[in-house]
Amino acid sequence: MLSMYDIAIPPLKRSLSNLSAILKKGEDYADTKNIEHTALLNARLFPDMYPLIRQVQIATDMSKGAAARLSGTEVPKYEDSETTFQELQARIAKTISFIDSVKPVQMEGSEARDITVIVRSRPLEFKGQAYLLKWVLPNVYFHVTTAYNILRHNGVGLGKADYLGPKD
Repeated sequence: MLSMYDIAIPPLKRSLSNLSAILKKGEDYADTKNIEHTALLNARLFPDMYPLIRQVQIATDMSKGAAARLSGTEVPKYEDSETTFQELQARIAKTISFIDSVKPVQMEGSEARDITVIVRSRPLEFKGQAYLLKWVLPNVYFHVTTAYNILRHNGVGLGKADYLGPKD
């Protein structure tokens, strides 16, 4: 039987690790082509969508928030002040480190835990399992995919294998 830990922590870590590798390819591409990093970091798929930097911030926020809320711990606060690939990589690493600190026992029973998140000044209420499966994982996948698409749209040689990551 899968635990909440099993369906939360490994997929979140994998998504963030793959996002880190995707960003590295973006940075290497910019360096090879003599493209200012800010051109990619501030790129958007459409004017009303968030830029690459914000996509990474949201993916990490959703991940750390889920690990904290489902384990009954405090959600770490980040400044959202990243402006470079290195700073985004540090944010991802910090998030993975936090997620790694959560132990399976801390998440026992979290499928029924009451979770409230505030989105645009509006509270959204969930039970833990619905929060993870219907809110967190779809949001993380959306923002990682959008980051991938921003870089791919700007010429970075990415493929499905980059999004999926290693088979381990």
